[in-house]
Amino acid sequence: MASVFRSEEMCLSQLFLQAEAAYCCVAELGELGLVQFKDLNANVNSFQRKFVNEVRRCESLERILRFLEDEMKEEIVIQVPEKSPQTPLPREMIDLEIILEKLEGELQEANQNQQALRTNFLQLTELKYLLKKTEDFFETENSLNDDFFTEDTSGLLELKSVPSPVAGKLGFTAGVINRERMAPFERLLWRVCRGNVYLKYTEIDTLLEDPVTKEELKKNIFIIFYQGDQLKKKVNKICEGFRATVYPCPEVASERREMLANVNVRLEDLNTVITQTESHRQRLLQEAAANWYSWSIKVQKMKAIYHVLNCCNIDVTQQCIIAEIWFPVADTVAIKTALQQGVDRSGSPIAPIMTAVEMKSTPPTFNRSNKFTAGFQNIVDAYGVGNYREMNPTPYTIITFPFLFAVMFGDCGHGAIMLILALWMVMNEKSLLAQKNTNEIWNTFFNGRYLILLMGFFSVYTGFIYNDCFSKALNIFGSSWSVRSMFTNGTWNSHLVETNPILQLDPAVPGVFSGNPYPFGIDPVWNIAANKLTFLNSYKMKMSVILGIIQMVFGVILSLFNHIYFRKTINIVLQFIPEMIFILCLFGYLVFMVIFKWCQYDVYTSRSAPSILIHFINMFLFNYDDPTSKPLYAHQKEVQSFLVIFALIAVPWMLLIKPFILRARHRKSQALLNNAAADIEADGSSHSKSAGKENSAGAQGGHDDHEEEFNFGDIFVHQAIHTIEYCLGCISNTASYLRLWALSLAHSQLSEVLWTMVMNIGLRQRSWGGLIGVFIIFAFFAVLTVAILLVMEGLSAFLHALRLHWVEFQNKFYSGCGYKFTPFSFKVILDGTAEE
Repeated sequence: MASVFRSEEMCLSQLFLQAEAAYCCVAELGELGLVQFKDLNANVNSFQRKFVNEVRRCESLERILRFLEDEMKEEIVIQVPEKSPQTPLPREMIDLEIILEKLEGELQEANQNQQALRTNFLQLTELKYLLKKTEDFFETENSLNDDFFTEDTSGLLELKSVPSPVAGKLGFTAGVINRERMAPFERLLWRVCRGNVYLKYTEIDTLLEDPVTKEELKKNIFIIFYQGDQLKKKVNKICEGFRATVYPCPEVASERREMLANVNVRLEDLNTVITQTESHRQRLLQEAAANWYSWSIKVQKMKAIYHVLNCCNIDVTQQCIIAEIWFPVADTVAIKTALQQGVDRSGSPIAPIMTAVEMKSTPPTFNRSNKFTAGFQNIVDAYGVGNYREMNPTPYTIITFPFLFAVMFGDCGHGAIMLILALWMVMNEKSLLAQKNTNEIWNTFFNGRYLILLMGFFSVYTGFIYNDCFSKALNIFGSSWSVRSMFTNGTWNSHLVETNPILQLDPAVPGVFSGNPYPFGIDPVWNIAANKLTFLNSYKMKMSVILGIIQMVFGVILSLFNHIYFRKTINIVLQFIPEMIFILCLFGYLVFMVIFKWCQYDVYTSRSAPSILIHFINMFLFNYDDPTSKPLYAHQKEVQSFLVIFALIAVPWMLLIKPFILRARHRKSQALLNNAAADIEADGSSHSKSAGKENSAGAQGGHDDHEEEFNFGDIFVHQAIHTIEYCLGCISNTASYLRLWALSLAHSQLSEVLWTMVMNIGLRQRSWGGLIGVFIIFAFFAVLTVAILLVMEGLSAFLHALRLHWVEFQNKFYSGCGYKFTPFSFKVILDGTAEE
């Protein structure tokens, strides 16, 4: 539980594994998901590492699995087993390769055979329709003989029989062409052959299918009559250019009928063979679908293991694999247990050795989270991963983030809608997770379901505080304002309240205000007052300043825990204390004046109350002679002067003292190094002298290196930047919290405008038509409420709350310059969320 408030304590260890047991040990660590491996071969090319061939084999298996998945797509549903398969042993890769390569070969052969059969089936189908259409064409030519086309010596076509030596018979070419190419095909024939051909074509009514792409094909059958070999060559070239398929068509009618009968017989046989081939292919796909998911998991696990082994070193004997791992100290026992399980599974007699290594680099940051805190942790990590063992803002963000959001989004109606949506996602999270929706927007909302749940809950709470529900007030406890029959001066009565559009509420009017405040939240009568905004402006502005200053002071207090943990006493004295003095003397005093004025003045004396803003300005100017601003309390001048002077003293306290103390410490350590070197050189033995000289040189060299690291100018400039940023940031950050006031007013006004401009139109109608129209108008009202007030305003309030936490709150104690702990985990890899 402590890791929620501060990142886990990490340990760097060197792991010695026997070569035969290394695979199984890494597999068990991957199942555990608590170990991050360091890449000890960062300078080695990826293709020169030890297990590169095994990785290539896994990638080859992945290629086969992708091929199988593409073949099963939209045909067969992949079966998902109830339990994830165990990580396979290295020798199982050979069996898996044999199974997958055999399945791939059989499936490719089945696809090729099926494609060839479908191509043949398409050609025979085209030939079948071509023979039918050709026969129909010749039958329409008045049932003439086969040699009815003859030409006399003058070149004119006549219907008469002339001997072959005297007249030349017309030839013809028949074929099939895509329908969209028919028009240009006809034009080119006419132009190239100069009108000396006779073309006739018709459409194939039956839809054909491409054997490769399985797309729908629309084709035409054509027959071209010509005379002479020259025209025949031209016609054949044009057909080839337009990718038209030319089929042999006998000239004699009996031969055409005989060929058609043979084609029909071949089509029936071919259809039977295609059906059997498809059945064989479906059986192969069913076999693949039954095991594809398990195969995919096994291959991914094997590939991940070999990638990890490529990050390890191998000793000269090739019998030991050396790895360096980061892991949480709290999980040491679980990691050792996993390693022992890996050794037992591999059958190796040698147990792994794990020894702690001195940490020369900064450890990774690991904040353990669950499904509830994960969303809030992601918000913090989006700004920057925290430094190692730095205070984690997440546990405080869990409360402050949805609360500040609700301050800007305070409407119990809108908050209830958000709360119901989040409750639905939380209660049905198991079924929704099982669906594995790939929509990015939906996944964003679903992953933040607990965040939305708290935002909706706090919005309902602040909505009751503001007494705002869809821009309408709820009169739960009865208003503390009362309008009696008639005052003696004739100012108030019930009729005037109902009909007067300009109603100014004044608590100081005798008899109107009962003197008792509304039990919870704001009195509902303010909803009909014309000076509603004047009242809410003052209320929400002061509330925003108070909440902002409290959160900033809390952020400064959290920095104290960082200084205590890292044992930086100098930061406590020279940074934390002056920071607290500065912010409390100025802005803490501002909160005090607001609360004091609320307690000191009631509704009857509030008109004579001084302005806090004027007092705050005069406090910095030391101006206490302003006759228009009387003091809030006795000895106010002395108290405010003391606070301003003390706050001004805190500025050089932060700026000047720390750099000079650091320089003094550096000089002191330098003097100690020089004295140690002098003592070594004073040794009497020659060996000691030489050793002393070497040590002296080493010490001097180390001093030089340290001197290069320490630069007083850089330290001073850094401290000056921090001081200026903090002092100015206190002012700008306080002003930044006024967005709570601005967004809250904007949301309430948008809600009121939407009610007045949309819903109020139907409610004003007293007839039956108005009753029907209100249902239609409510649909517009509901759509605009969701689109504008829930989505757009909700996103706006979310972004502003995000900025208040990232900039105004976290910069007081959180640097966010670390790097994230990324353990080797099969679960993360299989879920597809692993970082490259």
